[in-house]
Amino acid sequence: MKQVIFEQTGLPKDVLRLVDAPMPEPKAHEVRIQVLARNINPSDIMFIQGRYGIQPKLPSSAGFEAVGIIESTDSLQTYPVGTRVLFTALGTWKEYVCAPVNSVVPVPVNMSNEIACQAFINPLTAYAMLEESGLKEGDKLLITAGASAWGKLVIQMAKQKGIWVAATVRQDSQKELLYQMGADLVINTDNEKVGGIMRENAPHGVKAIFDAVGGELAGKILSSLEIGGTMYVFGSLSLNNIPLNSGLLIFKNLTIKGFWLTSWMENTSPQMQKTAIKTVFEHLSKESIQVDVASSYPLEKFQEAIQAYETPGRNGKILLM
Repeated sequence: MKQVIFEQTGLPKDVLRLVDAPMPEPKAHEVRIQVLARNINPSDIMFIQGRYGIQPKLPSSAGFEAVGIIESTDSLQTYPVGTRVLFTALGTWKEYVCAPVNSVVPVPVNMSNEIACQAFINPLTAYAMLEESGLKEGDKLLITAGASAWGKLVIQMAKQKGIWVAATVRQDSQKELLYQMGADLVINTDNEKVGGIMRENAPHGVKAIFDAVGGELAGKILSSLEIGGTMYVFGSLSLNNIPLNSGLLIFKNLTIKGFWLTSWMENTSPQMQKTAIKTVFEHLSKESIQVDVASSYPLEKFQEAIQAYETPGRNGKILLM
């Protein structure tokens, strides 16, 4: 089978290569899945660079999330051969993957592969962060990376709850799209002063910030929190640490918390996990929330896919099919 691997961490263009590998053999509690589609997430790129919370055991394949068809089932025959499933694994950029049967989720018949392959990480992160924050109707939220797949999902889910949402972007062309999705305020941080605009539109501050960027931007928007507000940090797209204003933390009684979906899943009840997945799948199946696809590439053209992923102002996911 074909798989994309890296033998040392670094920039994807420098370290990834396509190789032939033996067909993986599933253990008794595993299923073998023929992979149909994968999406490229920021976590995938950080993993390749050795900057993610999970470190690769080299050589390693890339990718965490995919959809595929069960080609060989487990010893208990939990799901029949031919069942289409969503799954996460350490390395999905390959033609076949073995995964524990209890980690796969059957995909609704009416959900396309293009949607299913991105139905876990970003939608569940958006859902879980809103649950964790306790935001309710009438509360105010500010998010960074508003035009990302995650950002668009947060906006749509928050608006369904009646939450006021402000979002930051880096391209004027992304503003109208986010307004159409329900954002109340969109700020281009490349040519607008986020602090001043936030004071005009949310003079008492926002109850929560969801930050995917880190660095200077996260430091600047900290002042947009209301007294007692919380910033939830779940990404570091800038690859820089947050410079913190100690005075703001002290005198506004602010809280900064890290958020990682893996930890949330480990620390929440099985029933809550089922509720989260069921809710997300219902939204996606009924198209009450939208996910976008910018373009798709066959696995062997992974370098072209990464170039497309890195295109500034891109709207929609890049897929490996």
